[in-house]
Amino acid sequence: MNPTSPWSQLRILAVLLVTVGCLTSCSSLVNNATNQLANNLSTAILDSSDVDTVREAIPAYLVLIDSLVLGDQPSPDLLLAAADLNGAFASLVDADRSSGLSRKAFNYANRGACLKVAKLCDLPDISFSDFSDRVALIDLDDLDPAFALAAAWTGWIQANSSDWAAVGQLARVKALMSRVLALKDDYDAGRAHLYMGGLETVLPASMGGNPEKGRLHFEKALEYSEGRFLMAQVIYAEQYAKLVFDQALHDELLRSVIAANPVAPNLTLINTLAQERAVELLAESNDYF
Repeated sequence: MNPTSPWSQLRILAVLLVTVGCLTSCSSLVNNATNQLANNLSTAILDSSDVDTVREAIPAYLVLIDSLVLGDQPSPDLLLAAADLNGAFASLVDADRSSGLSRKAFNYANRGACLKVAKLCDLPDISFSDFSDRVALIDLDDLDPAFALAAAWTGWIQANSSDWAAVGQLARVKALMSRVLALKDDYDAGRAHLYMGGLETVLPASMGGNPEKGRLHFEKALEYSEGRFLMAQVIYAEQYAKLVFDQALHDELLRSVIAANPVAPNLTLINTLAQERAVELLAESNDYF
């Protein structure tokens, strides 16, 4: 086996972690190494354009990261990285598996955010009044864990949109994401707006959704990402344009995705998936509308 290959490096690092783990005086080194491993895995996955290989490889990564977050005091950064990876894989599998993975991502994000910032603890479970008071206290220093929790929470709701217990959490996650936007409107190149657009279009207007509010968030997401995040256009087409039966907008968004260059730092995989989904949606357009 080539010692410079990613798999060889992964094995070497795993052995190193086991060895260092035996030295109780080096716990900070273990945390740094495991956090770096999680970050490197996420970057390698997000920069890949080979969807099939990633789909086959991620389960092994998930098992590895799951093993690293075991214990009474896991690193909050590692928990949040594990939440991101589980959430990403949820978009690559069938609905049944997606539901379970999104739940695990939400659990990891909930634990990681709580370890990072005490005011983010137990947000799904406390009274809405206490929840609102806590969210109002979130400041700029809390943005990253607050967004990670809101993003994983959104993914869980969307993966379980037929479950009214999940849909009943919409008000909380919208309030949390709104706080992120109030503090930094262009957070993460518009991703917070993309999530808000998705949350506003989970339900039609007749059932409490707000498609037009969602449209404004989608437009903001496109503006801040400067068109580089192709999945924003796909979600805009699938969740808003289909909801309001606007075929012209639907098809225009999807054609622009298909024609775009998917390669971009930390976006290549998701852009490639976006193009695959755009082809599917465009082929079904006339039947739907």
